Amino acid sequence: MSVFRPRRLIHDLPWHIRPIPACHAKLTVLPPGGHDTCNSLAMSSEAHAREPQKSEDIPTEKKLEQLYELIDGIEIAMLTTRRPDGVLVSRPMATQARRAGTDLWFMTNVETGKIDELVAEPQVNLGYYKDGTREYVSVSGLARVTQDPARIRELYQTSWRLWLGDEGDDRDGSPSDPRIALIEVEAQSAVYLKAARAKALFSVLKRFVTGEAAEMGVTAELDRLDLSTGSGRAK
Repeated sequence: MSVFRPRRLIHDLPWHIRPIPACHAKLTVLPPGGHDTCNSLAMSSEAHAREPQKSEDIPTEKKLEQLYELIDGIEIAMLTTRRPDGVLVSRPMATQARRAGTDLWFMTNVETGKIDELVAEPQVNLGYYKDGTREYVSVSGLARVTQDPARIRELYQTSWRLWLGDEGDDRDGSPSDPRIALIEVEAQSAVYLKAARAKALFSVLKRFVTGEAAEMGVTAELDRLDLSTGSGRAK
């Protein structure tokens, strides 16, 4: 008769038996007071990697190019507004195609609660995040709501019908639907992380070996003056 023997978990092992990181596939026995150098280096370098190295040498034109490139590659932004009671609220919004010389545009239903929030407090934040590369964009700015028919027709996409639905008459999701409103966000400041893709794998391996901070990318900031010198690229 066979006897079931439960597998011992790492946490159940004596304190002096520790697993070596993933680069090895066996256990090592450490003497009392022993030090697992590889694990310590990995933990130390991981902490450093959370703070990407900033670069002050990037020209403003290059920063703007990287900023809009990141935004173009991340369809959904989290739009954060403030309710009348002071509570912050975030919701996903699809960034619409940008026109040359404009900021960021979003479509919404004029009957939603966010309209009242934006009228009372137009200061908003837009957060973009790209899973996998860990790239992100944070934009702070002023929001303005408009129902300009010409602008709506210019930016209109047939996919808006899916969000609005067809309630009959002119509330059919077409460009003339009275429920359609546009939110324009005039960017006042922006912070972003642009990943160094070519060096990413080498950098991660390097931090395990040397303990040096991994070069996960470059962070850059743009203020109101920087943003006013650039123009959004039309898609």
